[in-house]
Amino acid sequence: MKTFEPGSIRNVGIVAHSGAGKTTLAEAILFDAGATSRRGTVQEGNTVMDFDPEEIKREISISTSVASCEWEGSKINILDTPGDQNFVADTLLCMSVIDTALVIVSAVSGIKTQTEKVWGWARERSLSKIIFINKMDNERAAFETVYKQIEDTFREKTLKFTIPIGSGDSFKGVVDLLYMKAYIYEKDGGGKFDEQPIPDDMKEVADKERQELLESIAELDESLLEKYVADGDLADEDFVPGLRKAVIAGAVVPVICGSATLNIVVRKTLNSIMKFCPSPLDVGPRKGKTADGKDAKLAPDPKGEAVAQIFKTVADPYAGKLSIFRVFSGSIKSDNNLTNTTRGEKEHLGSLLSLQGKKQTPVGQAVFGDIAAVAKLKSSITGDTISENKSGIVLDKTEPPHPVISFAVAPKSKGDEEKLSSSLARFMEEDPTLHARRDMQTNELIVSGMGQIHIEVAISKLKDKFGLEVDLRPPRIAYKETITGKSKGHGRLKKQSGGHGQFADCWLEVEPTTDGREFEFVNAIVGGVIPRQYIPGVEKGVKEAMQGGVLAGYPVTHCKVTLYDGKFHDVDSSELAFKIAAAQAFREAFMAARPALLEPVMELEVAAPEENVGDIMSDLNRRRGRVAGVDAMAGEQRIKATVPMAEILSYAPDLRSITGGRGQFTMQFASYDEAPTHIAQKVIDGSKKADSEPK
Repeated sequence: MKTFEPGSIRNVGIVAHSGAGKTTLAEAILFDAGATSRRGTVQEGNTVMDFDPEEIKREISISTSVASCEWEGSKINILDTPGDQNFVADTLLCMSVIDTALVIVSAVSGIKTQTEKVWGWARERSLSKIIFINKMDNERAAFETVYKQIEDTFREKTLKFTIPIGSGDSFKGVVDLLYMKAYIYEKDGGGKFDEQPIPDDMKEVADKERQELLESIAELDESLLEKYVADGDLADEDFVPGLRKAVIAGAVVPVICGSATLNIVVRKTLNSIMKFCPSPLDVGPRKGKTADGKDAKLAPDPKGEAVAQIFKTVADPYAGKLSIFRVFSGSIKSDNNLTNTTRGEKEHLGSLLSLQGKKQTPVGQAVFGDIAAVAKLKSSITGDTISENKSGIVLDKTEPPHPVISFAVAPKSKGDEEKLSSSLARFMEEDPTLHARRDMQTNELIVSGMGQIHIEVAISKLKDKFGLEVDLRPPRIAYKETITGKSKGHGRLKKQSGGHGQFADCWLEVEPTTDGREFEFVNAIVGGVIPRQYIPGVEKGVKEAMQGGVLAGYPVTHCKVTLYDGKFHDVDSSELAFKIAAAQAFREAFMAARPALLEPVMELEVAAPEENVGDIMSDLNRRRGRVAGVDAMAGEQRIKATVPMAEILSYAPDLRSITGGRGQFTMQFASYDEAPTHIAQKVIDGSKKADSEPK
């Protein structure tokens, strides 16, 4: 394949809420640039970008796809990102490798929640942005209404590059306000157009919009302003350099309107990307850390040390692991040895690949600023830095958001436990927002993700890719049992049926530990009433009784047990006998020591618009939550609270309903607290019922 100079490369991420038309626009771009011979559609399931079976089935993007095209002698790398709330975290992880965010806003539905979210991510990273108001051919399209919403919501300086000619069925093209020309398109999807004079009925509006545009451009630079005041106009050679500088700096955001479905104004969008958006040479240094942990910066040097960062991993049951990376310094060649500086391990890179959706084409090298892939790296995962290791720099990586929902998963075939664990491990390499762990108390395999659909897609992939069928259910709550008082218990085992018998007698005292320890055993036997060799059996019997629980079958914690008296028989006593007697004594003492059920409590932080705070706090109170405080941060309200885990297993969809999808939350384990009596009794009754049912 042709090699492009870094100054001729553009890295563009297409971002928006699900359903805005990202994949359709990507398809039109690839077609217009000649990278494909026909335009696929999401509905037909034949697009370049949405090739995963789950994407085709659900008609949404669930993972970022990469493709490239050549336009006017330059290369544009396109990242088609997911916008559904279950998968939008993948967009966040790819933000570090794009230089321009092409933000799609529907002319029908306007700005939606996930569009606000990805806009915020782009702003935090100082990316240049272009807005494409899509679906102007829809009968409910409202350009001016949506443009006003863009100004009010994003609150950044926007510039209309085009205004529509017609709307809905009558939409046929745009007026280019930069060059005061009208472009009238054929509606066959071929992207062909005629350049015509501005229609008479639009001249007045176009002149007014043009003056506003030039005034805004002139205000960007003092010399431009002087020239505009003197001449009343600005020539192309006057405003293009200053406007490009402002777009790259994020000072202004161009707004273009069109229709991805009809392939209208897509070529104009490509022209704007090439003319005004940054190349890798226009982007500042990357932050990172040296080998000894000190802050460092990597200069954007095409001739410097070869340094790249993996931003996405794709797991394939046949081809193995595919690592997609961007080169941030120097260049990387095929069949090369580099170092994973994140892990301190050597990596051999085989043939480098250029991606066109699922299609892979070998390439000789990846130059500075370019995006490529390589298969079967030994230990590198998403976020890792690979380099020649001259500087030892490790580039900062984007941390994925915490999962918000969990399920217990088990294979339908008992022999598939190990296969399930290894398959989930491969999925976690591909999707860092998917977590899997073994709960040591309940012994359940817990899978966590960004939403129920996220988990369902992972389960479906297990079947499609690895032939695994599994059962999915809510996880068991890891309750614990404890005591709040002090009591004594007696255990006695005496069996004699001829010959050698079993005898053990012991007295235990139980009380809460005072130093936070989960368990403390004290041997207070004096005078040898229980010989030393049987003491371990007593402790073992206590531990096993604690592990099995007394109230409801949950482990006992924060309990001090003192062995203070007992009896033995010279012939019939054994360690096993004292183990059984000790378990009896512990259960008796436990039930007399004011037992209590402990429930796990989570520390919750909710970020949401101010108008939703009251409803959120009311909902948390209903869930037995305790609100610790409310703070304003980054234009949102952040509510901190502690809530019992049992009350927030399904919090993600409930918060989405309360906030219209604009709220998000993180949670982590905080502590174990004593459950209210009525809650504890409900759990105990449920445990007894489960024990009484036939297995």
